[in-house]
Amino acid sequence: MTASLKSHSVGATMVLTISNPEHRNALGPEMYAAGVEALNVAESSADVRSVVIVGEGRHFCAGGNLQRLQGNRQQPPEVQAETISGLHNWIETIRAFPKPVIAAVEGACAGAGFSLTLACDFIVAARDAVFVMAYSNVAISPDGGGSWALARALPRATVMQLLMAGERVTPERLQQLGVLNTLTDTGAALGEALALAERLNGRAPNALASIKELVNEADTNPLHTHLAAEREHFVRNLHHPNGGEGIAAFLEKRTAQYR
Repeated sequence: MTASLKSHSVGATMVLTISNPEHRNALGPEMYAAGVEALNVAESSADVRSVVIVGEGRHFCAGGNLQRLQGNRQQPPEVQAETISGLHNWIETIRAFPKPVIAAVEGACAGAGFSLTLACDFIVAARDAVFVMAYSNVAISPDGGGSWALARALPRATVMQLLMAGERVTPERLQQLGVLNTLTDTGAALGEALALAERLNGRAPNALASIKELVNEADTNPLHTHLAAEREHFVRNLHHPNGGEGIAAFLEKRTAQYR
């Protein structure tokens, strides 16, 4: 069975399914380009308001395919570097994508699969999910921005426990640490993620895009620069047709209809 990234729509939500069930949905280069292409299409489509990423079957993603990595050791280093660049292009595309992206996690979520969830805006996970940064267990180091995301979200000691010791972490612990948004029963992660997506789909797309851009830039902008950016986004969104609709709907006590 060929590894692939499948796509279908549920209302205004695009669902991207990591499909490589024989290898617990291990990632591969063919998925990275497909992921970038899918998000580029979704960005330009007014019919898509959000994206959910899920794994096919019982697992979200086991990370990289170790057999492929072993084979790449017989190739020039540039071969693996190019593969990782493809993954990183997908990660950066998710981060910059102006619409909400939600990870729906069941079962194994390891290595680059864990990094992939950390690139998303929301993580919904079943209680039986297992998160692990397994890189050091096989004598390699992180990719996919996992070390970047964890270092910004967690204390250094916790990051080292996850990355150096390669310890498994439960979804309950990740929720306590503020990394994971929602816990669900086994088998319910996708349904909960779609319900969250539907709630987000009812909000003004331009406002959500501004929020994501501001949050992405907050780590690097000094306060003065960030305040100026907030002012620019606020004024732009206030004068957007959705700004008028949102305020009017609130004052009239009705549901807003955004475009």
